[in-house]
Amino acid sequence: MFGIEHYSLFLLTGILLNMTPGNDTLFILGRTLSQGRRAGMMSVLGIVSGSLIHTAFAAFGLSIILMKSATAFNVVKWLGAGYLIYLGIKILISRSQTEMKVEAVDRKMLKKIYMQGLITNVLNPKVALFYLAFLPQFISPHNSYGSLPFIILGLTFIFNGTIWCLLLVWGSEFMARKVRKSKMSAYLNKITGAIFIFLGIKLLKSSNQL
Repeated sequence: MFGIEHYSLFLLTGILLNMTPGNDTLFILGRTLSQGRRAGMMSVLGIVSGSLIHTAFAAFGLSIILMKSATAFNVVKWLGAGYLIYLGIKILISRSQTEMKVEAVDRKMLKKIYMQGLITNVLNPKVALFYLAFLPQFISPHNSYGSLPFIILGLTFIFNGTIWCLLLVWGSEFMARKVRKSKMSAYLNKITGAIFIFLGIKLLKSSNQL
C-alpha cells in the first residue's frame, strides 16, 4: 500500500512507543499539572506541530544532516537543552502557582505555551533521528511513491500519539485537581520547573546514535 509494508505492525509498535514515557510526556504533564487542562492541550498542539515538522524533515531527507554531522547535531542539542533549562529556571523563580488561578491562563499565555511545545520538540535532535530510523523500517525497498510513505507513516504515528497525549492531559488534570486541594499544591510550579531542567540535562547527555 503506497510503498508501505507491515502497516498493522507499524500501528501496534507506534502505539506502544507513544505510550512509553518520554520528554513529550513529561512536558505535557508538567504544563497540565501546574497550569491546567487548557495549557496541557496547547502543549500537545505545539508538540504535534513539531512532530509534523520532523515528519517533513524525514520525508525529504533533511534529518540525515543531523545523523551525519556531529556539529549540526550538537548545535541543535545545545539550543534545545538550553531552552528547556531556561524555562525550568524561569518557572522555579516565578511566584507560586497557588497565587494564580488556572483560569487566568489567557490567550497570550496559551500562545506562549504552544510555542514552547513546538520549540522543545523541534530542537530535540533525537526526535529527528527517531523518525529517520523508525519510519524506513516499514517502507518497501522497491518504493516508487517517493516521500509519500514517510508522510503517511508520520501522520499515522502523530495521530495515535495525539490521542494518547490528550488522554494524558485529561488524566493529569483530574489528578491536579486533587493535588491543588492538598498541601502539595504549593509545590506544583517547583515540580514543573524541575521537570524542564531534568529534560534539558537529559538532552545534553544524548548523542547522535539511536
